[in-house]
This record gives sequence, C-alpha cells and structure tokens, in this order.
Amino acid sequence: MRTDVTFTSNGLKISGHLHLPQTIAAADTATPAPAVVVGHPGTGVKEQAAGLYAGRLAAAGFIALAFDAAYQGESQGEPRGLEDPAQRVEDLKSAVSFLTTHPAVDPDRIGVLGICASDGYGLTAAATDHRIRAVATVSGVDIARQFKVGADGTQDPALFQSLLDAAAAARTAEARGEGGQTFSLFPATAQEAELGGPHAFEGWEYYCTPRAAHERSAKTLTWSSVDRIATFDGLATVSLIAPRPLLLIAGRQAVTSWMSVHAFQNATGPKELHWIDGASHVDLYDKDEYVTPAIAKLAEFYTANLV
Repeated sequence: MRTDVTFTSNGLKISGHLHLPQTIAAADTATPAPAVVVGHPGTGVKEQAAGLYAGRLAAAGFIALAFDAAYQGESQGEPRGLEDPAQRVEDLKSAVSFLTTHPAVDPDRIGVLGICASDGYGLTAAATDHRIRAVATVSGVDIARQFKVGADGTQDPALFQSLLDAAAAARTAEARGEGGQTFSLFPATAQEAELGGPHAFEGWEYYCTPRAAHERSAKTLTWSSVDRIATFDGLATVSLIAPRPLLLIAGRQAVTSWMSVHAFQNATGPKELHWIDGASHVDLYDKDEYVTPAIAKLAEFYTANLV
C-alpha cells in the first residue's frame, strides 16, 4: 500500500510516498515495524529508482519512505533545480524525524538507503544522526567527487575549475537581474549522448526516454548548485557511522564503483561491499535482473540489523 505524505525540512514542505507492507495497516500501533528512508539519485524523483526500491522493500516487510528532495519534484523550494548537499542531508534527517512520529514505525528501528548521489548524503546524515541504525547504498556516488573528477575518477581537474568560473559568472548575472541561471544535465539526442561514453548514454536513456523519464525529474540544475557541491565531501565522515552497520552495493561494471570501494576502505565498523555481477551503475536503478538480487541483499541486511 502506498500513501502520499508530507513533512517539513528546514521549513520546506517535502512530498513523499510511504510504502507499507500489506500486513501493516496505516493506523496500526500494536506492532510497530522497522522502516527505511530511501534517498533518490541526483536529478531523480520518488517515482523513479527510489520508489521502485521502496516498493520492493515494502514487499519484503519493511515500511519504506521515498521522497522528493527540496527544490525538486513535488517538494517545495526555490529556485527549482537547486542541488544543495546540506539541504539534501537535512531532508534525510527530516524524513527520519517523520518516521519516528508515525504510529506504525518503531522509532528505534530505522535505516537509510541511499541510491547514487544519496549515497554521500545518506552516509553524511548517518554519521551524526544516531537514530539511523543501519545504512546501505546502491550505485553509490559522492556528488562532489563526480563533479570534480568525473564518474570514473579520471576527469581533468581544469574542467571543474571552468564550472566554478561559470557558476561565479551566473551569480553575477543573477545579481544584475538577469534571472535564474541554469545548465542542462543531458544531451539533446541519443547521438550526442553516445559521445559521452556508455555511462553518459545510460544516464540519458534512463532520464530522457520512455525507459524511466518522468516529467518532474530535473533536466537542469541551477549554476548556484555547483559551488555548493564543491565544498561537500560525502565520504569524509563515514568512519563516524561505526559501530552501526554499513552495506555498499555496486555493479561490477559500474564506472562509479571506486567510490563505494573508497567508502568501504574508510568505514571502521561492521561493513560489507557487495557486488552485483554484470551490472552497470544505472542498471541497478531499474533492471529487474540486477534489482532483484540487490533487494534480496538489502532485505537480508535490514532484517539482520533492524528486525
């Protein structure tokens, strides 16, 4: 059963979908159940990968909450398309707060699942929020590292400096009254997407074709997102998660998997790096042959640590 819910994060109304197992009535307070907050990829919305995983976790017996980040999807916040890491971390903590007040949820058994960019956000939220009892990631990415050195870690650092130049110029333009400054996230055509390599093409295909396109998923970001992202480090505090458990799920073919390896190496508590053979980064968003084993591993992890 899926219900529409809202909660506040830094004064903004956040829109979410609460997925309940069939065995749990929305008003049931007799047997509070474990719950998982599911964070969506950068530019994603709750109806895409986060919603798919939340629904599958509910089918496995967990209450699961997928929601749109502030400034994106159906959630409040201006300017639209702002990617603010500090706010994204606060959104996850606010989602946990919402679950602690829900009558069907056991507030002492709440976990977090971060998909793609919500990996770095989820690790950061869990580092300081001890209400989060177990943390897992799928296709984990630290958004700052991806912007600075690319998905595969080989990007010329000069490129990011040019993005910071553009972000600075955009702030000046906005100060002069020239309106909000944004940049496109995806190529206009499949041919252009192919020029960026398999990872770039997969992202374009997921977000811009009938495979998973959604009218509310962000196709542009504000330039002011870039300098906010620059100072974030989603993996800096991973050691603070201990002694709570950490599970990192990555595809064997994912060019981003080095970030999951980095997080695993720097975690100091109970930890596991679990590989999904044959899967790329985006394959784990929606392809059933890869999502199914990922869900099985997540259910095993949350059962062991929340149930």
